[in-house]
Amino acid sequence: QVQLVESGGGLIQPGGSLRLSCASSGSIFNIYPTGWYRQAHGKQREMVATISFGGALNYGDSVKGRFTISRDNTRNTLYLQMNSLKPEDTAVYYCHGFTEHEEYWGQGTQVTVSS
Repeated sequence: QVQLVESGGGLIQPGGSLRLSCASSGSIFNIYPTGWYRQAHGKQREMVATISFGGALNYGDSVKGRFTISRDNTRNTLYLQMNSLKPEDTAVYYCHGFTEHEEYWGQGTQVTVSS
């Protein structure tokens, strides 16, 4: 079910930066996005970063110190600032969020880090 939409992915050289955004789409606009996940080719989906309802932050070991997750509560939009990108960061990045009763995933946005 696609009710969250990611944007901001693309092709970038190693060492560069990208900023991903995630927002609700369709008739449901009360989904609370709380996390970013990614899946590289041939690998399992992994947690990149999460932010709780209270603002607690959690990062995957491979992105600590390079990525920053944040939320704009007025726009109900989730962001992922990615700095010092490496080829190993190449993956499809997915936004994840909740309502009171269900969880939702975005369709994913491709990030490719290559020279």
